Amino acid sequence: MALPNLLRLMYRNFRVNTDPGSLVILIGLPALYLVFFGFGFSSLGGGGTKGTSYLSFLTPGIMAFQVVMAGTVGGSILWADRRWGMLAQLLVSPFTRLEYLLGIMLTSVLMGIAGAFTMLVVALALLGSVPVGGFGLGIIVVTLILGSILFGSAMLFISALVKSSNAYNSIQVLMIFIVNFASTVFYPDSPSLPLPIQVLFAVNPLTYVADIVRDSYFGLLTVTDAYRLLLLTVEAVVLLYVATRAYMRSDVSMK
Repeated sequence: MALPNLLRLMYRNFRVNTDPGSLVILIGLPALYLVFFGFGFSSLGGGGTKGTSYLSFLTPGIMAFQVVMAGTVGGSILWADRRWGMLAQLLVSPFTRLEYLLGIMLTSVLMGIAGAFTMLVVALALLGSVPVGGFGLGIIVVTLILGSILFGSAMLFISALVKSSNAYNSIQVLMIFIVNFASTVFYPDSPSLPLPIQVLFAVNPLTYVADIVRDSYFGLLTVTDAYRLLLLTVEAVVLLYVATRAYMRSDVSMK
């Protein structure tokens, strides 16, 4: 595999997804969640767990949410390239299917990490300080990598199978909505929640990402987080394998 080819594909992917419109969705929307939800719910007297403010509680949740946003980038790149025949043109060049796939996944991972740390900077500006230390940052980066691979693979799988623009956009929006709000991004899991929602919390990979990032952020890592990280790794590997198989078997163009 030629490294320059991979870097060229990644550069092309970043160029495509860093226009002002894309940045508003990828960075602006989560930042607005952080600002309006953080201050809005705090004004109602809402607090976070373990005596923290709600804005402090929300910060690692929005950092975790960036893996979902990064996953949509990879899926959208593949869908658009197949829809407009760009994938076929790229594969005529000295690029292989594997290089193209790795270019997408690495782009998703880097955008997930960059988005999360942008949210950390926003939180620092809003709060004045953040409690996370060096070890916690390391665990957060590992978790973001696994989460970006997992959700990037899920979106890749969808984009490899769906040919209708309306169907793809509807599935993606519905998936983002359910995954986002049926997780611990905005609020902690609670026995008072209805049983179906508790089940969604328990099976939602974003819950694992948010819980690990939040415990790392506050320096409260436990053995439970190690199990969560292991489960996240297994799920990411399985989904990556399934998505790769679907991608390798898909047509290079929808035309």
